[in-house]
Amino acid sequence: MKNGSTKTEVFSWIKSLLAVVVLVIVCRQFLFTPVTVNGGSMSPTFQDNDRVMVLKMSEIEHFDMIVFEAPTSSDKHIKRVIGMAGDTLKVMNDRLYINDALVEEPYLEENKASSPFALTEDFEVVVPEDCLFVMGDNRLSSGDSRLYGFVPKDNVFGEVKIRFYPLSGIGLPE
Repeated sequence: MKNGSTKTEVFSWIKSLLAVVVLVIVCRQFLFTPVTVNGGSMSPTFQDNDRVMVLKMSEIEHFDMIVFEAPTSSDKHIKRVIGMAGDTLKVMNDRLYINDALVEEPYLEENKASSPFALTEDFEVVVPEDCLFVMGDNRLSSGDSRLYGFVPKDNVFGEVKIRFYPLSGIGLPE
């Protein structure tokens, strides 16, 4: 009788482990995925080698930080959404206007304080349908929509929801 009981116990553990593996695969494929930040284009919000969790089932809004496949390569980039379909974006004298309304960008204050130059050159664009306009927080060192154009919504993997590494920086991004 003991042998049958052991087999039942082992089978029970195997079923449980398989269920966990399937659950993890489904969650990673459809709900969320970890991503490593490469480079300093989002500094000071994110640093090189920070690890973040990206939620794949998220409604993207202005100023969300997203991960997407860059239009010029298969690399994953992390940037901030500045403009959405139909928006008219204008930067004049380092100030952002969305549809003629001045928008404060508090996430740029640290970089503005440490640079004698304007962070963003003047420009004006209209974001086409099914596209986003993105920029890095470190505007002087960011390859973004100013360089490679609009990001098709289909290229978006998801929205950055939490930083989980380094441990000292765990939390919600600002």
